[in-house]
Amino acid sequence: MFAVIKTGGKQYRVAANDLLKIEKLEAKVGEIVEIGNVLAHGEGENVTFGAPFVDGAMVTAEVVEQGKNRTVIAFKKRRRQNSRRKIGHRQLLTTVRISEILLGGAKPAKKAAAKPEAKAEVAAEAKAEAAPKAKKEVKAEAAGEEKAAPLFKAPKGEPDDLTVIKGIGPVAAKDLAEQGIVTFAQLAKLSDKDVAKIDEHMPFSADQIKDWREQAKGLAKKD
Repeated sequence: MFAVIKTGGKQYRVAANDLLKIEKLEAKVGEIVEIGNVLAHGEGENVTFGAPFVDGAMVTAEVVEQGKNRTVIAFKKRRRQNSRRKIGHRQLLTTVRISEILLGGAKPAKKAAAKPEAKAEVAAEAKAEAAPKAKKEVKAEAAGEEKAAPLFKAPKGEPDDLTVIKGIGPVAAKDLAEQGIVTFAQLAKLSDKDVAKIDEHMPFSADQIKDWREQAKGLAKKD
């Protein structure tokens, strides 16, 4: 039995065990590929033609080699214009061995390799499944951070308005309060070791904190 297939924009007459070089297919050596564009099939004088393809017909082939065709040179010259252009091209080819010619929707004996699109879909599904788990882990980590003890113990009594200090805005004041710093006196009494601790765990530089400490000393005396 023979079949006429279309792949890579070209038509080929094939039969079982034929070795064929066609336009490159995305498959590894040893994998089985399916070619569903069967234009015709037949045996002897009995030939069936498709319109344009035969329904339920398919050809399977095993990838034997991935390679390139010989180099084709295209040379163009324009007379009296000193214009020359030379271009070389090597077409990527896949060598396949025809395994089966299947008719009437028959299933191949060997499973074909998954197409890149299918692999991408599987990867996307796996990523989608992993996303909720990752979000849960992030939430768990965030919850753990929220439960972590503050860097300092806030004193009893009314807190001071730390935004009075130049460089401390509402957001910075809130961050300091979450870490237990709520008064001018606390800022004024920060040791260099405390400054290093804040620099390590909070989004403030040591120079910023030292500047706030100096300003807090003057405000603490007024209180």
